[in-house]
Amino acid sequence: MPQIAALPWPQRLVRILRHGFSTERQARAALGTAALARIAEHVRQSESRHRGEVRVCVEAGLPWSYLWKGLRARQRAVMLFGKLRVWDTEENSGVLIYLLLADHAIEILADRGLARQVPAQAWQDLVRQLGEAFRAGRHEAGLIETVDAVGALLEQHFPADAARPNPNELPDQVDLR
Repeated sequence: MPQIAALPWPQRLVRILRHGFSTERQARAALGTAALARIAEHVRQSESRHRGEVRVCVEAGLPWSYLWKGLRARQRAVMLFGKLRVWDTEENSGVLIYLLLADHAIEILADRGLARQVPAQAWQDLVRQLGEAFRAGRHEAGLIETVDAVGALLEQHFPADAARPNPNELPDQVDLR
């Protein structure tokens, strides 16, 4: 995919308009209130089996500042990784599952404690699988499958330990923007 800043102005304008008219309401409608609750419950259940934290963020469109600079979903996901405090877990075992609806983009970012132990290809495979689920119209199921797969990686590398407290460090609800 060409750099956004290198796109001709007509294409950049279309992208700016697509994002500018995307709202949190559209992000909520893409999944529905009941599905958002089920995804949050899946995150909660997953986190009971490991010492990691999983955040799901669904954003309708990028802020104007990102569009003006020609930035992509990856840069936004990295910023939200910090803003949502996914980097701030006790064992550096946070994972962000980020969806940017206007660009049909998916990013999965793992904090350094987990990223050191899981090859980059595993994260790329999860992104590909979630993308396939979304293209097939299986939005909720795809997100739940991804939360489960991330949970399995966290269980393998950061299993729950009855001898250690396992506080819920981050909200389980899907962050909508």
